[in-house]
Amino acid sequence: MSCVFASKALLPDGWSDDVRFGIDGGRIQSVEVAAKPSSGDAIAGCVIPGICNAHSHAFQRALAGHTEQRSPTGRDSFWTWRERMYELAGLVDAVALAAIARQVYCEMLTSGYTSVAEFHYLHRDPRDPEKQDAMLEAIMQAATDSGIRLAYVPVLYERAGFDDPEPAEHQRNFAMSLDEFLAHRRRAVNYGSESVTIGIGAHSLRAVSRESLTEIARVAAENDAPMHLHIAEQYREVDQCMAAYGRRPVRWLLENLDVGERWSLVHATHIDFDETAALAGSGAVAVLCPSTEANLGDGLFPLHHFLEEGGRIAIGSDSHVSINPFEELRWLEYGQRLATQSRNVVSLRHSHVGSELFSRVLEGGAAASGRSMVGLAKGAPADLVVLSDDDPMLAGHGDASRLDALVFSGYPLPVERVMVNGDWRVVDAVHVDRARARAEYATALKKLGEAR
Repeated sequence: MSCVFASKALLPDGWSDDVRFGIDGGRIQSVEVAAKPSSGDAIAGCVIPGICNAHSHAFQRALAGHTEQRSPTGRDSFWTWRERMYELAGLVDAVALAAIARQVYCEMLTSGYTSVAEFHYLHRDPRDPEKQDAMLEAIMQAATDSGIRLAYVPVLYERAGFDDPEPAEHQRNFAMSLDEFLAHRRRAVNYGSESVTIGIGAHSLRAVSRESLTEIARVAAENDAPMHLHIAEQYREVDQCMAAYGRRPVRWLLENLDVGERWSLVHATHIDFDETAALAGSGAVAVLCPSTEANLGDGLFPLHHFLEEGGRIAIGSDSHVSINPFEELRWLEYGQRLATQSRNVVSLRHSHVGSELFSRVLEGGAAASGRSMVGLAKGAPADLVVLSDDDPMLAGHGDASRLDALVFSGYPLPVERVMVNGDWRVVDAVHVDRARARAEYATALKKLGEAR
């Protein structure tokens, strides 16, 4: 058994001094408080638990910065961005996906994410569509190479919209029948391990029939698997759902399926007052991605009301225009401040907003990725983030405001080392595989640029 001695650690019941973690088999086997270091211990300063990135489209990292030029019509929106995204999706093969995902996952680890829920629907390699599961294998290889803990969430995409049962031309490469999709998911289960959880999902109400969604939900319940779904991200989707189903998306979902604690609803931006309370009461996790939601012009989730009603949240970097969990937390609060013209809005359980946000997404992220253990506790995964004690960001801060500093100081993060599953993946603020990841990512993007 190896040990990590931390001068300060954030345990489930709060900050403690002089904490010694015994680690074996990728898990925390013991936690001693007010301990002394022993010879051979890894000595750390301030240790916090790693955060789950609960919503990722790894391939979209290759699009970041390429959609920020106004179109000739001057009417840019989520829907015009989506056309550029589909163009990229049609070009990313398994080799490119492995390189892009590896780089993305290395960046996540360096910023303090230690696990990721990969919301994946690029199930066919465009260069070799008959090669079964090449894209799945690319994601698995990227997770293995980077060392991140993975919740693989295969996602069904089967139609173009509520009133269009066939996929559009640019969707055909990744669209699947329900039977094909469920067969893929059964094969994916073979990749499950201590570090890999297999979930299941549907892209959205518009992209999946009600019959298929019902069956996917049944499979999720039967296997006690995390169930993920985009919902109510745009007004157009709400209007189309009203026309097709006679209900707003979240209302229809709650009335027609057994939505509960295994469910993660991504975005859920455009929900009314009653839907907000009902969603909170269901126990589902609202997965919020404020940097992407801002980039796409989605809107603001009614966070304060949702939390008042007992709702659970997680965060995700989604399209990866930013890969920084503390920036996501900052913009969760800032969005509410701008909407309400007030300060310290998301502080219902703690007077300190940073502590409130961190604790909530720690719990919600564990649920979204299918893990029962939360935080730095005996039996939990050995996923640790070590902060640099001498970083100016933390200077002058004690236990009460340390997480506030991480969330609201807003400059490079003081992440010094990161451990996942008992292995150090980031050392001296650098991922151990950074050189290879960067080189292969650059090669992949160059080839994608030439193919456009």
